[in-house]
Amino acid sequence: MVCDFFYPRLGGVETHIFQLSLSLIQMGHKVIVITHGYGDRQGVRYMTNGLKVYYCPVTPFADQATWLSKFGFFPLFRKIMIREGINVVHCHQATSVLGLEAILHSRTMGYRTIYTDHSLFGFSDAACIHLNKILKFFFSDIDAAIAVSHTCRENLSLRAAVNPSLIYAIPNAVDTHRFTPDPSKRFPLNTINIVCISRLTYRKGTDILVDVIPQICKKYPEAYFIIGGDGPKRKILDSMIEKHGLRDRVELLGAIPHAKVRDVLVRGHLFLNTSLTESFCIAIVEAASCGLMVVATNVGGVKEVLPENMIYLAEPNPDDFVKKVEEAIPHCKNIPSHQFHSNIKSMYNWRDVAQRTVPFIPLSLMRY
Repeated sequence: MVCDFFYPRLGGVETHIFQLSLSLIQMGHKVIVITHGYGDRQGVRYMTNGLKVYYCPVTPFADQATWLSKFGFFPLFRKIMIREGINVVHCHQATSVLGLEAILHSRTMGYRTIYTDHSLFGFSDAACIHLNKILKFFFSDIDAAIAVSHTCRENLSLRAAVNPSLIYAIPNAVDTHRFTPDPSKRFPLNTINIVCISRLTYRKGTDILVDVIPQICKKYPEAYFIIGGDGPKRKILDSMIEKHGLRDRVELLGAIPHAKVRDVLVRGHLFLNTSLTESFCIAIVEAASCGLMVVATNVGGVKEVLPENMIYLAEPNPDDFVKKVEEAIPHCKNIPSHQFHSNIKSMYNWRDVAQRTVPFIPLSLMRY
């Protein structure tokens, strides 16, 4: 597994790599992770179940992505491949420069490569055009690709010019043993607790959330918002709270460690996801597993994730989102939380993801 994004950074990609690696180890495969160093976290570290992680001395420059060094990373990468006896290199996320370099070096040395795409990107803005051109170069000789949703699969095929027959849709999953419902933990009492946990960025729709909160608080005096996460849009949330006098109606928790996410989710009745683009969205699966009704923007692959009885889908604009929240509020206190959890448990688990990923390993080895 190769990616710029891994522990101690926390997010959907990092969770996917960690959980998939553990599941593959449990199935009898040898798995190592290669990423760049994070502060004092350098060299070789061992994690749960003996997962070996190489924190390489490569310096990140923006959002924990590294510089493209062409062949600067090649000697170290080659030594790791030979030392560990690797057969297949599995890279993650289009914006991970380390992963893209690993694909190039792996094909140079004759290793088979698999790539997993976790995000959707456009075709019109300068950044996406530049990224898409880079992907066409690096993916020109890839053995197989995995997308976390069918929407993501189509997006990857179009923007990276990858043969659709080489791309397979395998969804993310959630650890349902950790994300369990507990209605007794809902706090404060006698309120409708609405939870939102995400990075506070434009891409995650924080601007929509800022417009939605005052309207819901005005129409529903019992509404109480619990917001977790941090980012550049935190300032506009603070300004909105001060402007409308909602300090006692909106609780800002800041950045939340992934181990504490469940403790926040079980406090709520309703979960909001206002993202402007999502290829899958693990957050809404975690919320549903904890017994919350979900209101989410109908973008990307979100509509593929949950059945209709668990989610209200809204257009990515404040007015329609408010309407869907109003539709969900009368039902959110009568949710069969444990039934939601059982349904999620039967639909999503990492063992299943690993079992669906494993067939691509011999396929990539036998391609030539």
